[in-house]
Amino acid sequence: MSRVTIIIPCFNAGDYVVAAIDSALAQTYADLEVVVVDDGSTDARTVEVLDGLKRSRTRIFRQENAGPSAARNRAVREATGQFILPLDADDLFDPTYVEKAMAQMSASSNVGIVYC
Repeated sequence: MSRVTIIIPCFNAGDYVVAAIDSALAQTYADLEVVVVDDGSTDARTVEVLDGLKRSRTRIFRQENAGPSAARNRAVREATGQFILPLDADDLFDPTYVEKAMAQMSASSNVGIVYC
C-alpha cells in the first residue's frame, strides 16, 4: 500500500477546515496523512481552530500569505506520501474517494493524475 498525502491549503476557512480534515481522515484507505498549510489567515477563527486541532496523521504549517498555489506547493514539499491528493479547506471527500483514486492510479501505468 502506497502512502497518500492529502494536502489542504487554508486561508480564513475556520468555519470549514475541521470538516475538511475530518473527511480526509475518515477515508477507507488507511495509509494516509493530512498536511494543512495556513496561508496567513487573518481571521481569529481559523487561527483558533488550527491551534486547537489535535488529529492523528495531521500536520499543520503556517506561512505568510502568498496565495493558494504557494500554499499547495508548500504542502507538497512537506508531504511524505508517494501520491498527493488536493482538497480545498471548504470541501469534503466521500469516505471512499482515496480508495477509488488509488484504484485508478494502480489500474494503468498511463494514468498520471486522478482528480474530481
